[in-house]
Amino acid sequence: MKNSYNIWDVRSLLFVFDIENTRDLKREEIIVSKDVNDENELAELFDLLMRPEFFVYSQKERQLLIDTLEYFLGCGDNFDGVFSKIDTYFDEDVKDQRGFMMVLLNCLRRYQSEEDLE
Repeated sequence: MKNSYNIWDVRSLLFVFDIENTRDLKREEIIVSKDVNDENELAELFDLLMRPEFFVYSQKERQLLIDTLEYFLGCGDNFDGVFSKIDTYFDEDVKDQRGFMMVLLNCLRRYQSEEDLE
């Protein structure tokens, strides 16, 4: 059976950064305190806010998210379809959307492997 990957799955994962997400001043302060164009700060942001969100998903859903990111990165997608549909609390625009997604993918893989070790 061939998997059908949907870019909207990635968008739903990023909802934690969306202005339309429930108002949470502490979360907003964390988001604006990080430079989303710096790989290390972006990874820190993902660790703080994305990691707990990632584990809300089932094992199968988490793997599908990883596979989906791998698929769209492999296809050369520029992720305009994702970034143009969300309004974030980021202080700056994401300058390298593919780089952003690569950092995200690496973090998701790390979270998954950490759980596998437990």
